[in-house]
Amino acid sequence: MSVLSALDPAPRLTIRAPYVTLALVAVHFAVFIVMTAMGEAATADIIRGFSVIPARMFEDYALPDGLRTVSPLLSLITYQFLHGGLVPLILAMVFLWQFGDLIEDALGHSRYFLFVLVCGAMGGMVQGLVDTNETTSLIGASGAVFGIFGGYLMLYPRARLPGRVFGAVPLPAFLLIGIYAVLNLLWVGVLSPVALSTAIWVPMGGAVTGAFMIFYLRNPHIELWHRTPR
Repeated sequence: MSVLSALDPAPRLTIRAPYVTLALVAVHFAVFIVMTAMGEAATADIIRGFSVIPARMFEDYALPDGLRTVSPLLSLITYQFLHGGLVPLILAMVFLWQFGDLIEDALGHSRYFLFVLVCGAMGGMVQGLVDTNETTSLIGASGAVFGIFGGYLMLYPRARLPGRVFGAVPLPAFLLIGIYAVLNLLWVGVLSPVALSTAIWVPMGGAVTGAFMIFYLRNPHIELWHRTPR
């Protein structure tokens, strides 16, 4: 048995290991570590320049001259890899690892990579459309993670997960997803109550996108509405 198999014993139909899922987790942690090492001032500048700011996208809001930035469109990708602390990062990555592998199995590596980025981007876009005048920075992977949730529930709505990190007692997938949603709401509510809507609209945009994409892009040999093979 390989190291990857030992870490992730779930049966899969089309892939040997969830290489993209593992790579995404590694990149998220690497970005966080590098930004932390750069110091608070540099981190603040990166977050401001690479986050989604709805007013930049839909209004004439401009960031200060001299600040390194990306285009508003590209920020829909870059904001997904920025995190407001170690706690939300760990939560997001635990659930990405727990649920992402079977979505990667259903889509294949390349389509899964596209799936994750598009779900995250649509989450940011929906939040921007809710308040086009918002000038605060939107960061985090919740849109991508909830996109995975949306796709997972389309494939395995009755799944019960023993889990690699949640213990040996099988729990319904929708319960674990609900736990993450509540934790996400609580974290945003404590950290920035004025931004609480981001914990609603970003996940909603990601989840709807994920459910839609899995319907059309999944491997035809993997049917909808089945019990998980775990």
